[in-house]
Amino acid sequence: MTSKISKIHVDRDLCIGAAPCVTVAPGVFQLDDENKAIVVDATGADDDTILLAAQSCPVQAIVLFDEQGNQIYPEV
Repeated sequence: MTSKISKIHVDRDLCIGAAPCVTVAPGVFQLDDENKAIVVDATGADDDTILLAAQSCPVQAIVLFDEQGNQIYPEV
């Protein structure tokens, strides 16, 4: 990964609670009372692990942004 992740957004409308993000990066993601992923600590893993967690989402509900606010995953 070349860009540093500065913001992690979970699209709650897309999230189905499959939870691979929690499995890959439990320090960053958890499921809330509605079984939707939430970010508990954006610095809870390194950028490569966070990217892997986002890529593991079957519905691409995790959106990553760089320091300039550009969306870096999923690619637009």
